[in-house]
Amino acid sequence: MLTSTYTLVTLSIEQASARIGLQSLLERWQGSSRQHAKPTPREMKLACDTLRVAFDNCYWRKLDKFVVPALRRAGAADDAVAGLLAELDALTLAAIEARADAHAAAAVHDPGFSAALERCCNLLLKRLEREERELFPLARVHVPSEVWFAIANQMLIQDAWQNENRGYGSGQVAAGAMAGNSLKQSVALSMPHYATH
Repeated sequence: MLTSTYTLVTLSIEQASARIGLQSLLERWQGSSRQHAKPTPREMKLACDTLRVAFDNCYWRKLDKFVVPALRRAGAADDAVAGLLAELDALTLAAIEARADAHAAAAVHDPGFSAALERCCNLLLKRLEREERELFPLARVHVPSEVWFAIANQMLIQDAWQNENRGYGSGQVAAGAMAGNSLKQSVALSMPHYATH
């Protein structure tokens, strides 16, 4: 259980960072939209860029990469697990649609941009909140301790690879990525079968 606690604490830090990014975007956008009757195309573009970063911070988390697949396997027969994962997937799809609406509205300087941006942020915030309140407890119950150990190892490997590849130029990233993939493959081969999917 110590490994699962460590992993969930690490994931909670990642959740907090994603939440701060979304809340900050919402506050900045709502503050600037109150100052101006109509946002400028530049303001919309900057907000779209910030939304893309905030969305990616939610979409590419370790939770989705490591824990959710393990929970899908471990809790496949449990209706509560399947139902919650389906609802979280629906929130993500709705956020993707809202983000697309925001980008489309920004492209034509449509006043519906504000509503789409806020809808996307609020859907992602709702997903983060439900993950912490509902998904983490289910994962703690359903995912076996040996799988938590494998997840923690995979997270450490990913962090090490990201740290090694920070600051590379575009030509160096490929070389760094190849080295990182070799490391991941060698570790994956030494892990039990369930930890490599």
